Amino acid sequence: MARHHAIENHSQENGVQNDMEVAPVVVVMVPLPAQGHLNQLLHLSRLISTYNLPVYFIGTTMHNRQVKARVQGWDPSAVNNIHFHEFPMPPFHNPLPDPNATTKFPSQMIPTLHASIHLREPVYEFVNRISSTARRIVVIYDSLMTYVVQDIGSIPNAESYCFRTEALKEVPSVEGCFAPEFTEFQKLQLKAKKFNSGDLYNASRVVEGLYLDLLAKEKTKGTDKLWAIGPFNPVAIPERKDSNSHQKCLKWLDKQPKNSVLFVSFGSTSSISDEQINELALGLEQSEQKFIWVLRDADKGDIFEGDVRRAPLPEGYEKRVEERGIIIRDWAPQLEILGHPSTGGFISHCGWNSCIESISLGVPIAAWPMHSDQPRNAVLMTKVLKIGLQVQDWACRAEVVSAISVEKAVRTLMDSEEGEEMRHRAVELADAVKQSVMEGGATRKEMDSFITHITRQNFSSHI
Repeated sequence: MARHHAIENHSQENGVQNDMEVAPVVVVMVPLPAQGHLNQLLHLSRLISTYNLPVYFIGTTMHNRQVKARVQGWDPSAVNNIHFHEFPMPPFHNPLPDPNATTKFPSQMIPTLHASIHLREPVYEFVNRISSTARRIVVIYDSLMTYVVQDIGSIPNAESYCFRTEALKEVPSVEGCFAPEFTEFQKLQLKAKKFNSGDLYNASRVVEGLYLDLLAKEKTKGTDKLWAIGPFNPVAIPERKDSNSHQKCLKWLDKQPKNSVLFVSFGSTSSISDEQINELALGLEQSEQKFIWVLRDADKGDIFEGDVRRAPLPEGYEKRVEERGIIIRDWAPQLEILGHPSTGGFISHCGWNSCIESISLGVPIAAWPMHSDQPRNAVLMTKVLKIGLQVQDWACRAEVVSAISVEKAVRTLMDSEEGEEMRHRAVELADAVKQSVMEGGATRKEMDSFITHITRQNFSSHI
């Protein structure tokens, strides 16, 4: 009893509303402290909570604040089954992103990733504490947080499941995708893998069936189960409320013709040079297409502290394009923009959140990958699914994309027969994805299967 009171007080101090009742199954989410990863596991928390299971989303105070402030399509504070448990952030250096770096990998995030290693002990202590409050503890951890959860295998009633973004193989080559320091961080995670009961993918068999089948054949252990339960993000955008802080941008969209607006955004981890911004700006202007451009620097490790670079635009640019272009300098309502009928195309870095959102909302992509998994994702969008075109070949990634190339890509996507065919395929695929998450659909069946698995009566520890 004393243990229960101690946990309850600790949780309340961290802003978690929780009565710690004994439950058959409790789910604990352990996300990587980077926006794209935080976002996906918070969306997954919503999906699991609909099965009436309590979910603990655990992370640093700073990163929990970040993910709650940026989540779109639903309100975490309105979901009773999701509890945020917070740890102090270990000290770390918080450098600015370098838009002129020769490789685009967000090296400014490396100190945050290394700081996350220090969460190993507090995460274990938290899971160990709540292990007495449930018949089974189900830990869902980011594949890049394996080091942090490695001790949880010693808890008798705990199981762990590794979250992975997509199921694609390494095509094209990963050359130029990662910084050497990040590769070392990945190796640390691989060495720490001791305890895994299966893998969860933010993927849909409608989209990646072939790759998922190949992965299933590679599984050699009986405990290595696989579930494709994406997309995690909402596939239907709720009606807007007047309190929305981005009303100006969305109200402008309301006045535009269907499929007439290009959305331009490079995500939370990509910075581009002033020279490239200038060429992109001119290309958008010369294309004569309507657009919404999110022009912001990549995240630092701590987004709430320190300076933020304000990238310059050509002199008089915003005045010249004000009738058909909007520049957004802060966090944008991407789901709502992509889900709006007036949005007809998306220039994207092809981060997995952006890809799966554009797929589920039926918007074709002009692919401009920068680093990490993005070149692979771009191949899926352009070559496999054929719902996008390439702005820049990955082999030419060190070159500045000219205004002429930008203009050509935009015109093709937004104002050509080829672009219209891509849009048609994107809408068809979105419809199939939406059907897959409905009752009886492929994704819904996989999600039901996962929940049935973790709530089963028998227990066998997989260490």
